[in-house]
Amino acid sequence: MNTSAEKGRSEYEETGEVVWDINTKDKIVALTFDDGPHPKYTSQVLDILAKYEAKGTFFIIGQNAEKYPDVVSRAYKEGHELANHTYTHPFKVSVSKLQEELQRTNEIINNITGFSPVLFRPVGGNYNDKIINTAVKNGYQVVMWSWHQDTQDWKEPGVNKIVQKVLGGTKPGDVILFHDGGGNRTQTIKALEEIIPTLKKQGYTFVTVSELIERKQQQEKVQ
Repeated sequence: MNTSAEKGRSEYEETGEVVWDINTKDKIVALTFDDGPHPKYTSQVLDILAKYEAKGTFFIIGQNAEKYPDVVSRAYKEGHELANHTYTHPFKVSVSKLQEELQRTNEIINNITGFSPVLFRPVGGNYNDKIINTAVKNGYQVVMWSWHQDTQDWKEPGVNKIVQKVLGGTKPGDVILFHDGGGNRTQTIKALEEIIPTLKKQGYTFVTVSELIERKQQQEKVQ
């Protein structure tokens, strides 16, 4: 038996240390955005969310937040959730480096808004026991996304592909992955203009990840 084997999704879900999505009949979903803020694209995302009275969760890179504090401040003031996505977006990271990256980003966001993030998403969605344990020890809930809701918008696959990916598989409790930074996000913006009103017409409400987690906890109490 390999005692160093990584824990699987079911074990992490049982402990509540990692969230991919939640099991619910309520028509709620969480729109999440990685790699921002970006002065143009994040602002456009915020405009769309405001237009449709939707809430989003932004997994922020600390060094981008330093450059564009006004965008971070706006997202917070408009009721969106701010979350930690490291300071430099490193794909390989030691425990000490990750702690440093988490702390630095947290301090930057807190200095801008007075709010300290409680959610963390690993870079590229790559995780192992060390990454999860480090995040949890530092007070974070680790958040991934629904496996069927990775829009891969960072590849710029075309507006229609992004739209079809989301609308083709949306279920209550989904966590949907978009990017508002890290490249040209024009396709993401155009896709959101189709996705959000369509899901809204289907009866969906757009909540933050923390609201989604809270709903799960409420349901568990009732059961």
